[in-house]
Amino acid sequence: MTAGTIAIRLVVNGAPVELEVEPRRLLVDVLREDLDLTGTKIGCDTSQCGSCTVHLDGRAVKSCTVLAVQADERLVRTVESLAPGADALHPLQAAFVEQHGLQCGFCTPGMLMASLALLERTPDPSDGEIRDALHGNLCRCTGYQSIVDSVRAGAAAMRGGA
Repeated sequence: MTAGTIAIRLVVNGAPVELEVEPRRLLVDVLREDLDLTGTKIGCDTSQCGSCTVHLDGRAVKSCTVLAVQADERLVRTVESLAPGADALHPLQAAFVEQHGLQCGFCTPGMLMASLALLERTPDPSDGEIRDALHGNLCRCTGYQSIVDSVRAGAAAMRGGA
């Protein structure tokens, strides 16, 4: 171990990972720089935009607010884990495409991860529940209604209704 670092172990997208990190290093930086999981975006550096949202032990969190050492011995899931293969999309991803829930795509990973956390606990959410779940995620392009429509369609597809 290098002086000034701490050894951590995580399970990222189902794979065990061991790293040495500086104590002040953010989870978002470890994901992007050390593990090359660049789907997790850094949009604001102030935890306002939600583009860095990942799941930590099944709960949606802004990874720019989590120190990597806080994720030690925990499960991390990023947007890269959603698609079942290179030629297939997760039903929620497909719904974002079909319902025009994305334009530039920068906010989309965070929107997907926040939406998925909602759908895992509430499979058939109301529009109000969707908006509430996404209140910490900002989009500058779409206007939000198409995102709500995308989440609703993705929920239906995940329930087997589409």
